[in-house]
Amino acid sequence: MQRRHQAIPLQQAAQESPTLASLMDRVQDSSLRLQAIKSLLPGPLRSSIQAGPLEEGCWCLLVASNAVAAKLRQLLPALQSHLVQQNLGVLSIRIKVQNR
Repeated sequence: MQRRHQAIPLQQAAQESPTLASLMDRVQDSSLRLQAIKSLLPGPLRSSIQAGPLEEGCWCLLVASNAVAAKLRQLLPALQSHLVQQNLGVLSIRIKVQNR
């Protein structure tokens, strides 16, 4: 690998690095799933939920509080069903409360 002394765009770096390209693909897949379910989420909750890692069929949603996590758990069956209809299905959805 040749060492460069100038900055390169992230897209170019990702194309040149298989590890970084894989990471960017996973981030994009996770973000795509979050966009697919946004319309099913109650308006006030939307800003409290972020797309987390997508690994081996398990998708993680990062939430701001225990209250948001509790409400989101009630919506999980509908969210998973919607993802399947959109051909974005996952084996499971995990909810993780972020620490402040």
